[in-house]
Amino acid sequence: MTILPVLALLLAASLWGIFWIPLRWLESLGLSGLLATFLIYIGTLVISLPILLVKRAEWRQQPALILAIMLSSGWCNTAFILAIIDGEIMRVILLFYLSPLWSTLLARILLKEQLSARAYATLVLAALGALLILWEPRMGMPWPGSSADWLAISSGFAFAFTNLFTHMAGQTSIKTKTVAAWLGVILISGSALLLGDHQIVLSNTTGVMMALLIGLLMMSVMTFAVVYGVTHLPVHRSAIILLFQVVVAAISSYLLTEERMAWYEWLGGIIVIVAAYLAITQQSHRPQT
Repeated sequence: MTILPVLALLLAASLWGIFWIPLRWLESLGLSGLLATFLIYIGTLVISLPILLVKRAEWRQQPALILAIMLSSGWCNTAFILAIIDGEIMRVILLFYLSPLWSTLLARILLKEQLSARAYATLVLAALGALLILWEPRMGMPWPGSSADWLAISSGFAFAFTNLFTHMAGQTSIKTKTVAAWLGVILISGSALLLGDHQIVLSNTTGVMMALLIGLLMMSVMTFAVVYGVTHLPVHRSAIILLFQVVVAAISSYLLTEERMAWYEWLGGIIVIVAAYLAITQQSHRPQT
């Protein structure tokens, strides 16, 4: 029976689709994007530390890959949160969903997977969608218009690397990979706070406590709902269900903000989602040896 995994993925997709709401609320309470990110993932330590202790032996089995998961996931989530706070919600999410494009390219370059004609057509389609989203009428050319655009694109790229490293770390349990991903965000956001010119203000007790609770409750639920869903469903089906995030984000941002995308951005977004769907469902194969 697959109804529970499907419901878990729909729950996760819905929560990710409205995740911008608590993030911008924390910003209104005076927490910078980096500090909010750091505190949210500190909140996950309540769950991750016991798992880390129980699974500590696994960290010695594939240490290089676990470190790679930490770094790629750390940048992916930190960049995504900063982009969602500072950029246009739908634009950020659609640029993030270029990740299947990057995954296909990485599979071809690093894993030597043979791509079908459909795969190449999907790459062209995704590139076309990205060009439309990034089109700058004032410049007469496609180009990221803000730091949020760059962060969203790099987040999707890092997500593709995270998927690659997660796939390669076959000897490591899902729980250990999840904890590594969370710790990676703490490492990246914490390092950025210490090395950058950022004010670390913890005097707002309400903001700090709410950020920790969002990490403990919302982030944990979103993560484990995804883990449960993808564990009990085929990967491609899980990924398709998770596209529901785009629908939830579109509705919530339309109702709760004044952000509106131009017609060509919507067209580009539709093309990107179609390309993502095709990339998820297509079957690539490794070369025969």
